[in-house]
Amino acid sequence: MRIRGVDYHVVETDAGAGRGTLLLLHGFTGSHATYDAILPILSEDWHCVTVDLLGHGETDAPLDVTRYEMEEQTADLIAILDQMGIQKASVLGYSMGGRLALGLATLYPDRVRTLVLQSGSPGLESERERAARMLKDTALADKIRTQGVADFVADWEKLPLFATQRYLSENVQDKIRGERLNQRAQGLAGSLGGMGTGVQPSFWEDLPSLHVPTLLLAGQEDQKFCGIAVAMKMALPDAKYITFSNAGHTIHIEQPEAFGYAVRNWLRIRGGTK
Repeated sequence: MRIRGVDYHVVETDAGAGRGTLLLLHGFTGSHATYDAILPILSEDWHCVTVDLLGHGETDAPLDVTRYEMEEQTADLIAILDQMGIQKASVLGYSMGGRLALGLATLYPDRVRTLVLQSGSPGLESERERAARMLKDTALADKIRTQGVADFVADWEKLPLFATQRYLSENVQDKIRGERLNQRAQGLAGSLGGMGTGVQPSFWEDLPSLHVPTLLLAGQEDQKFCGIAVAMKMALPDAKYITFSNAGHTIHIEQPEAFGYAVRNWLRIRGGTK
């Protein structure tokens, strides 16, 4: 799809599903394939639309870092929905995609029916935290540009954040690695520079006025994001929080059936219909 001067890769399931549209947003180094394991569950009810976000998968990777900013990418998502004739969608986002999903609900609340945030956050609260993270993200972006994707992925998959993925089957680990290796240095660096956690706006102050029903999901082994989810639940007017045992940051990959049915069941109650 040609969206605001950029070619986006968009994949959809049967548009005839009865409960409306569910927009799925992947995390950093991901693509639409991130959700392969849970789509059979969610597409029973929903017209599922998965998007390769800017700089990822088969979507364009612009040279201009500002094109990756939160305001630009949320505007892209609205343009995608408009082009598909979708007035309102439920939105599921993981990690970076969770930050983008929350940004979409904050900036365009009338276009979001319900919100599902997996291992997501509203960003960093203080200028000091954002400045420190921005320096780290800039250094990482420079490293990706100079050393390439393969060296970056070798280091990235060793992060404590993904430690629980080591217990997955070899086939699943190979799929995750392949998805990461299929990225482009320009796209990953641009994503970090334009919408990394350090540069994105903080949405913490917006949470009390966000009346979109929200489901917060975190793996028990991911203590940092469990804490963020608890704090978000306290700030949001209408939120439910679910934790998953024997799972870390990537619940949808580590516990796909439990994750899929938890999301499906909640959406059946709170997601409404078209």
